[in-house]
Amino acid sequence: MATNPETEPRVPESILKKRATRERISAQRTAAARKAKATRRVRRKEITKRAEQYALEYRDAERAAVEARRAARREGKFYVPEGAKVAFVIRIRGIRGVAPKPRKILQLLRLRQLHNGVFLKINYATLRMLQAVEPYVAYGYPNLKSVRELLYKRGCLKMGRLGAWSRMPITDNDMIEKALGKHGIVCTEDMVHELFTCGPHFKQVNKALWPFKLSAPKGGFSRVGKLRHFVEGGEHGNREHLINQLIRKMN
Repeated sequence: MATNPETEPRVPESILKKRATRERISAQRTAAARKAKATRRVRRKEITKRAEQYALEYRDAERAAVEARRAARREGKFYVPEGAKVAFVIRIRGIRGVAPKPRKILQLLRLRQLHNGVFLKINYATLRMLQAVEPYVAYGYPNLKSVRELLYKRGCLKMGRLGAWSRMPITDNDMIEKALGKHGIVCTEDMVHELFTCGPHFKQVNKALWPFKLSAPKGGFSRVGKLRHFVEGGEHGNREHLINQLIRKMN
């Protein structure tokens, strides 16, 4: 039986408009999702390529150092490696009995709490600052493994707006690109490379990082040990490459 169009119930115009709006929004979301997926695929390939380039760079540097050491041995000379460019500083004593000047320097180094750790570019000014606060900190020269483990396990970005900063753990590369993308830093391996090699954007990367909040070392610090220099069997002062052992205990 044929139906008469005039007798059928008419759909209100408002419902038709809402239906068209929902379909348009759904189409836009689908297109945006496809575009985002394609962008992530391209960026993932770029990140993988960067990581491979950094791995080759690290390997070539190690091989060059080994070859230079062997050449010096063959010629009967001494090989003096290049000095460290980056130090990792850990605060090992609290605020009790700290003089005003060392306390201010600790604040400038962003070491406001016990067991806080920061990366520091080595130059004349920073070495003088470390000498002034040496009884309260342990520092040394981290290797690639330590830098990578610190970032992947304890790395947090300083994010926020209108001066209200918050401590956000690094969970994906999108956060890094949002904070440091204008400097060409888009992934964790970029940050590792800048910190380990003291690259041109070391200052920006280090400033974007929240001070590392480390745990108490396994076995703890001895009370007497904190009052003695490391070379005297204590805890504070320059440990050079042995800082990596302390990082393992506290990370």
